[in-house]
Amino acid sequence: MANHKSALKRIRSNEKKRLLNRYQLKTARTFIKKLKSTKDKSVAQELLKKVSAMLDRLARKNIIHKNNASNKKSKLTKFVNHLA
Repeated sequence: MANHKSALKRIRSNEKKRLLNRYQLKTARTFIKKLKSTKDKSVAQELLKKVSAMLDRLARKNIIHKNNASNKKSKLTKFVNHLA
């Protein structure tokens, strides 16, 4: 266990950040699943905009790697473009 006041505060703040990061990542994953289950192209295009913004935000905050975000966006864009 930490002995210093600042270390205790760091533990508390790290836990808050961890929970927020988990929440944001889980929300993005939920939207990705929603996008992949969509069959309507116009709805998928709207969802793609929202998901792309989420992935960019996660990459900017270093929750996921920027190449990971780019890879996911690329695959989702291909998916949306191939919808009938």
